[in-house]
Amino acid sequence: MRHVIVMTAASSVGLLAIFAVDLLSLLWVSRLGDPKLTAAVGFATQVLFFSVSISIGLSIAIGALVSRALGAGDRAGARRLAASGLVHVVLIAAAASCAAWPLRREILTLFGARDMTLDVASAYLAITLPPTVLLGLGMALGSILRAAGDARRAMYVTLAGAIVTAILDPVFIFGLGLGVTGAAIVTVISRFIFVAVGLNGAVRKHDLVAKPSWKAARLDLAPMMAIAVPAVLTNLATPVANAYTMRIFSRFGEAVVAAFAIVDRLNPMAFGVLFALSAAVGPIMGQNLGAKLMARVRQVLTDCFTFAAIYVLVVSVFLRLAAPFIVELFHAQGETARLVTFVCAYGGVLWFFLGAIFVANAAFNNLGFPLVSTLFNWGRATLGTLPFVTLGAARFGPEGGYLGLIIGSALFGILAVIAAYMITGRLAKRRKVL
Repeated sequence: MRHVIVMTAASSVGLLAIFAVDLLSLLWVSRLGDPKLTAAVGFATQVLFFSVSISIGLSIAIGALVSRALGAGDRAGARRLAASGLVHVVLIAAAASCAAWPLRREILTLFGARDMTLDVASAYLAITLPPTVLLGLGMALGSILRAAGDARRAMYVTLAGAIVTAILDPVFIFGLGLGVTGAAIVTVISRFIFVAVGLNGAVRKHDLVAKPSWKAARLDLAPMMAIAVPAVLTNLATPVANAYTMRIFSRFGEAVVAAFAIVDRLNPMAFGVLFALSAAVGPIMGQNLGAKLMARVRQVLTDCFTFAAIYVLVVSVFLRLAAPFIVELFHAQGETARLVTFVCAYGGVLWFFLGAIFVANAAFNNLGFPLVSTLFNWGRATLGTLPFVTLGAARFGPEGGYLGLIIGSALFGILAVIAAYMITGRLAKRRKVL
């Protein structure tokens, strides 16, 4: 439990710094006084989430392979895999961004954006889509550092970019009068900071990245993609579900979209520790799997579920009490204020089950069962989202749609926990036979 908490805490600082700055960016935009601008950033964020999800999946693969190599005492192999993984990240993330850039208006329209909201969101994406390559590279470097057990320097990768963003956002949005465009420009600057700090930690401090080689990258592609493809598919499930949900909510008007744009930035800040937990626990499981210590793998899994449950309970109480302050902070009014208050009151239930899925997915990905992770995430994104959100929204409006999310997530969260323990039990029996 101590190892889990230390790694999660260090990883949380960096992640929460990013989420805090994203929240601040939306806060500054909301203070421009136009709900359509807030809704535009919300739509753009959902599109960016697709590219970010691809990068997350790739960084999971890099962390899993590098941590296993280090756990087995193969440092040379770990350095080679790290270099090959970075090459893969740059090429794949660049391809994804290039494919999405010319189609950004069509994608936004599919999500439900229209008129001025569509124009602003499209302009925001025109600036922020290309540098998602840099974000992917920064995430991968942070994953390499976590695989080496250096959670502190992995934290610095995101923390440095977040600090720069926090300083520059009000300057560009208000000082220079650039509004939403200013927020987009600052996002680009922060991506360069991510990469610079990540390279300093992984290359200069730890010397964990070998000289990139096209031959090595080709040879390492198969083992990397064996984890990355299922992990990417797993991570893409969430933005697909979010996109469908946003389209359903967009039918109720910009005020509702603005409310959920606020919620989408507020929830990661409140429950971002769960993301950090799932990222931090991967290398711990990977190293113990490489060392063939299955009892510790199972104990880590139990500790993570316990930690996640306690954390969600504490934060849920805080959010419920802080709802009036949050509404006032974002100058939310009418329908927007009502929905933000509703989510603050009941959102913790959703994240209780999402936390269980996050931890279970980390176990699946790092114990050699990435397809199981893909199955659960897509199950929640389809069977656990589409019918529940659609019927809930049709019957009870936006609140009903959100309750539908909770019901679907509960179903798959419970099943994911059961599957995680079944897999660790099977692996333990296999090790005894061998």
